[in-house]
Amino acid sequence: MKSKHHSVYVVELQGIPGSTGRDVYVGMTGLKVEDRFENHRRGYKSSRIVKKYGVRLLPELYEHMNPMTWEHASQMEVLFAKQLKRRGYNVYGGH
Repeated sequence: MKSKHHSVYVVELQGIPGSTGRDVYVGMTGLKVEDRFENHRRGYKSSRIVKKYGVRLLPELYEHMNPMTWEHASQMEVLFAKQLKRRGYNVYGGH
């Protein structure tokens, strides 16, 4: 049985120059999501966009999916980013 300790997460982004919509970053991690977000904010293995514009986690968008295996999380990161784009979000990350 493969370990289910990975998560997909979504960070709200605010203040991106030229943005006119709801900006989010989609990522995946093997850490606790809150710890991963703090790493972004401190600049440790961080996405530059999250470090600069990340405001808060949006657990209402992702908690229902977690936890999952690494394989599933890596697939869901991409699929969920596409789903959020279809719902009108400006999505960063999610590859």
